[in-house]
Amino acid sequence: MSGIRAYRNLRNLVTRLRDDLNGGGQDVLLLYAYNRTGKTRLSMEFKDAGKRSVARDTLYFNAYTEDLFVWENDLENDEIRYLRLNRDSNFFNGLDDLALDETIAGFLSRYADLEFHIDYEEWIVSFQKEDQDAIKISRGEQNIFIWCLFMAICERVLDGHVAYQWVNYLYIDDPISSLDDNNAISVACDLAKLLRRAGYRTYGNNDPAPVKVVFSSHHSLFFNVMCNELGRSQEGEPKVKHKRYFLHRPNNEGRYTLRATEDTPYFHHVASLAELQKAADPDTGTLYTFHFNALRSIMEKTSSFFGHKDISFCLKVLDNEEDQALFNRALNLLSHGKYAIHEPTVMGEDNQQLFRRILREFVERFQFELPEILNS
Repeated sequence: MSGIRAYRNLRNLVTRLRDDLNGGGQDVLLLYAYNRTGKTRLSMEFKDAGKRSVARDTLYFNAYTEDLFVWENDLENDEIRYLRLNRDSNFFNGLDDLALDETIAGFLSRYADLEFHIDYEEWIVSFQKEDQDAIKISRGEQNIFIWCLFMAICERVLDGHVAYQWVNYLYIDDPISSLDDNNAISVACDLAKLLRRAGYRTYGNNDPAPVKVVFSSHHSLFFNVMCNELGRSQEGEPKVKHKRYFLHRPNNEGRYTLRATEDTPYFHHVASLAELQKAADPDTGTLYTFHFNALRSIMEKTSSFFGHKDISFCLKVLDNEEDQALFNRALNLLSHGKYAIHEPTVMGEDNQQLFRRILREFVERFQFELPEILNS
């Protein structure tokens, strides 16, 4: 299918991304990809590519970044709790010289009612809330603090601080785990502002010195806000040149596909339907119980697109009222189980047949044009 490029491995894919940012003239690449596609491994391969060619050139934020922070919970006395920083990581280069506290606090105040203190001698962070000291904070609060620290470091990168002059690229993967939608939108707007600054950064006599960026996410709302914010012209600022891609790994194999999605960031909903079509093939596919959850989610988004509040809109287009009632009961009952995708359960034969009927009617009635991305 035209517009889809296939890559045999992550190294080849990274070559393409770096070509886009260099010879291709792009400032930012936005990648949408499902969980378990390999986004974290891609970010590490991107980082390693720089080290193989000349020297390290990429400051990254991903799951490994969050692992640089470890809780000490004082199990013996249950009194003093703090977050320990891994001082051996280049991520914290010159941290004690950067005076980041005020910048971190500025970001953090937008998302959480939380105070903190960084002990630069012991490399620990303690937290306060109201009149309580050394408290254990929630996972969401911890993640947003780590993100604010990363944003503060990025500010120093763009300022040209000596500790981070080696940074030519930022690679940011899924920065909003454990955040609600309101905070997700706020974080996306703040990040887009920083990425615009990275794209038109200058040095000395206003010579261009951009920091190139790759951003990846599985969160559709976050991704959509990022696309809108970077695509919108800002008064008095140069336009940020960027590309949007849908990243896919067919059949969980080592091969990857990349499709430009300049028309809409929501191509992935259609791609999800294509995935379900493949799983529903009676000869080559396998249907698991969690596929009902996926189908219901797509129908909810379709109803929302047409301005309706629930999936009954998608079912009312069926001619047969008995089918309407049957499909509605099936989707309500079979899409609410706690189905683990890591230990999936194969559907029973009766439910498989029912799933295929619902999917076939849905696709035909709404005339979806499903891509051949899985076979490309």
